[in-house]
Amino acid sequence: MKAWSPKATLVRDYLLLIAATLLVGQWILVHGILRLPLGPVAETVLPGLAIFGAAAILSWAAELAQLEISQALAIAFLALVAVLPEYAVDMYLAWQAAKDPTYTAFAAANMTGANRLLIGMGWSVVLLAYWAKTRVSAVQVKPAQRLELLTLFVATCYAFVIPLKRTLSLVDTVFFLALFIVYIRQASQGHVEEPGLAGPPERLALLPRTWRRVVTVLLFLIPAYAIFISAEPFANGLLHNARRLGVEEFILIQWVAPLASESPEFIVAIIFALRNNPTAGLGTLISSKVNQWTLLVGMLPLVYAISGAHVQPMMLDARQAEEMFLTAAQSVLGLVVLANMSFGLGEAVMLFALFILQFVFPSPVIRTLLAFGYLGVALLYLTRRAFRTSLGELFRYGWRTTPRSS
Repeated sequence: MKAWSPKATLVRDYLLLIAATLLVGQWILVHGILRLPLGPVAETVLPGLAIFGAAAILSWAAELAQLEISQALAIAFLALVAVLPEYAVDMYLAWQAAKDPTYTAFAAANMTGANRLLIGMGWSVVLLAYWAKTRVSAVQVKPAQRLELLTLFVATCYAFVIPLKRTLSLVDTVFFLALFIVYIRQASQGHVEEPGLAGPPERLALLPRTWRRVVTVLLFLIPAYAIFISAEPFANGLLHNARRLGVEEFILIQWVAPLASESPEFIVAIIFALRNNPTAGLGTLISSKVNQWTLLVGMLPLVYAISGAHVQPMMLDARQAEEMFLTAAQSVLGLVVLANMSFGLGEAVMLFALFILQFVFPSPVIRTLLAFGYLGVALLYLTRRAFRTSLGELFRYGWRTTPRSS
């Protein structure tokens, strides 16, 4: 692959920044300022594009922020920013669920879809992109990310309780948010290296310090506002178009909405892989999985309770419980696969193939069998002594403070 010239790279980076800004700005202008009436398609596509652009800008702003704030605060801040676009849509759905119980299914669908996308598609695509370029068939995981893997293990074990009790309650909120706080605290105790900026953040970092700070703040505030005014029309637009086209609402909310918010992160991870740094790309998506499996899940019942002004839990029906079970089972296999701190091509293909099977066989019975299939494959891995040893090392060293790179 021919390397970009410095001039071409400069032009590309500024074009990316301009494109993302236009995606965000069009919705602020159309909806936030002019309040123009729109058709059902535009009412869905335009806020979806704004969320996509906002997610990209927020990721760049988060990189720039590492130059301005303390290391511990940067870790906590980056963790929150990583889930903000997905968080906004799911929090809106949870807020509405307190007023209309049918939205409970949509909140659960959006959350489980986002989590399964990260492992089934995100992790796999990073390695597949790297293999396509280099023909190297494995990626190493940083030892420091045992912390993420152990946190993910604890969250996953607890997640199996949710489909059994068929509720998301404030007890779950306390557990997941406490786990997230412990994770952030442990992460903040490690040494954080200076961030290796690339793309638009690299250009913006060259600004004079005062202007750089102003730009960084604006890169947070403007897309955050765009996400705030996009979440409701985007979610409602998806539901409206699903009814109009005869498509199941649950499916669109589960997959289209997370794709809009997750795509920029996937693209960044793939770019890392194509730049011969797949470890950074995979590491980014592992961290995002932790954030979504703790902070995002934990906030749903809290927002539901605040909206309804009560402490009643969100009740999950059989399908929603099944989705949670399938998501937790996929997480188990993902954890076991990475326990030896290596991710191979065969494992990437396996995770991707199992992920695709849920679309080929959408019936509840098959999806339940698929969940048990994930657990069965995980058990097969653990019959090998090397993986059992690796899992033991994960428990021994996972909570220890180790050097961490941004």
